[in-house]
Amino acid sequence: MSAVDPRLSINQGTIKHADLATALRVTAAAGVQSIGLWREPVQEVGLQTAASMLTDSGLRFSTHCRSGFFTMPEGPARRASIDDNRVAIDEAATLAAAGAPGSEAVLVLVAGGLPDGSRDLLGARERVRDALGELAPFAAEAGVTLAIEPLHPMYATDRCVVSTLGQALDLAADFDPSVVGVAVDTFHIFWDPDVLDSIARAGREGRIATYQVCDWKTPLPADVLLGRHYPGDGVIDLAGLTRAVVDTGYTGDIEVEIFNADVWATEPLEAVRRTVAGFAASVSPHLVGR
Repeated sequence: MSAVDPRLSINQGTIKHADLATALRVTAAAGVQSIGLWREPVQEVGLQTAASMLTDSGLRFSTHCRSGFFTMPEGPARRASIDDNRVAIDEAATLAAAGAPGSEAVLVLVAGGLPDGSRDLLGARERVRDALGELAPFAAEAGVTLAIEPLHPMYATDRCVVSTLGQALDLAADFDPSVVGVAVDTFHIFWDPDVLDSIARAGREGRIATYQVCDWKTPLPADVLLGRHYPGDGVIDLAGLTRAVVDTGYTGDIEVEIFNADVWATEPLEAVRRTVAGFAASVSPHLVGR
């Protein structure tokens, strides 16, 4: 079995069908030191129980996934979304406090797509900025960093109107970097001709809250959300992107987040072990000595 990189974190989305107890158990059993959790499995057992389970596991906590989804116009749905984001901020703070030393209170935000009947991407992005303005004071008080995650533009209308790292950084610019940062996810940004400049900018501004890796290959599945692959199994220049992130001074955990039906159908411990091997071959060599 490959040596386990101490900076590797397993995002729970990679083993989506594992409950929280199983996710914690197999991550630790594989020798991985860190995990990123998802809200639904945490809420399934209750926040305080989840926090206790995380403490008992001995794992670090790298991120909480996910909140956001606040592109709708003002009204009851938007109020409900803002309120739920406040709950997610509290969850992230509690879990980070429960994790092993080195845990990070980072909440990943996916902006949301176009409201029904709308074609106004710019307006939707402005509503993201407005939502950040409401949430930032609450996040600052809780000690949580909101990480805006740009998604590949194929998701721009139904899932996330923020498509580039540059757009995410522009939205974050109004806020302290400790409160609003960005998530750098290779799957979503590798295609961007400005990606290296944007990573360098994110580093200069101190806004890289999390670095997530997985791979891309075509043809994409019918459900393009499930087109992610183990690191090294596709065409993304993980070497170049990883060096760019590390050269900014980023020293945090590096999550592997994979949405793939075949990966989800794999026994969870085996999926984690395959993730460890892919990471060791395609990411770890570009961390050493930098």
